[in-house]
Amino acid sequence: MQNSTVYINGLFMPLAKAKVSILDRGFCYGDGLFETMRACKGKIFRPDRHLERLFLSLPQIFIDLPMTRQELKTVVQETLDRNKYKNAIIRLTVTRGINEPSFQMDPESPPTLVVHVKPHQPLPKTIYRKGVQITLLTMPAPVLPGVKKSLKTCNFLSNILVREISQRQGSMEGVIVDPVLGVTEGATSNLFIVKEGVLKTPALNNSVLEGITRRVVLEIARELKIPIEEGLLLAEDVLTADEVFITNSGIDIVPVIRVDDTFVGNKKPGILTGLLRDEFLKCVEEAR
Repeated sequence: MQNSTVYINGLFMPLAKAKVSILDRGFCYGDGLFETMRACKGKIFRPDRHLERLFLSLPQIFIDLPMTRQELKTVVQETLDRNKYKNAIIRLTVTRGINEPSFQMDPESPPTLVVHVKPHQPLPKTIYRKGVQITLLTMPAPVLPGVKKSLKTCNFLSNILVREISQRQGSMEGVIVDPVLGVTEGATSNLFIVKEGVLKTPALNNSVLEGITRRVVLEIARELKIPIEEGLLLAEDVLTADEVFITNSGIDIVPVIRVDDTFVGNKKPGILTGLLRDEFLKCVEEAR
């Protein structure tokens, strides 16, 4: 990975020389957005979905990226091609750029654009075969003022702490349960449960991100005629589910067999979880 090529503001350069200013607002305040994409055999999985989410999010935080969606897609693909990894994870970051250290936004300052590609390191196969444990954390879900939907921002401290607290309790992931909104999302994942053959997941809101993998899972479920419910989920629903799994671009679909001290279903990955993962991996392989 040390020999990988990085794109920064119009230039391609070795990772060792890829730097941003200490005055960049992404560094100073986490003031920016990012997307994490997956590539298989040189093809990016659902790039248009990721870029659609990014371009819908940018104006909500008042960042004007002077590129079209197609131009950015070309940049991302070229960065991937230059790195020649068979399977890769692509991190696309847009920050507000270099400002004087102040909360005040400078509309004249151009944003910073970074594309970083690294090899995709899949989780051990035993995780998918045996399942994992997650932790439910009762706390107010973080929200952004004036924003009606959840955004994938660079300010990830709350997510980092949720993950660390959960891992210290022996879990792979932590899921926030808001006192009002119910179950929201994991530190880096969306959550699904299966109950009596129905696939359920929290409805989208300003505390639940529309993950790209989440959307694909729902599309696959509809194609397979699996009943779907997007709505309010309570902690009790997760604890009494027949199956539970979490999703994101890097880990795809990970089965959950334990929630805190409670085992899920029959203590092993569920049949429907396995079916959805098999179909999802076919989509990734075909980059469709």
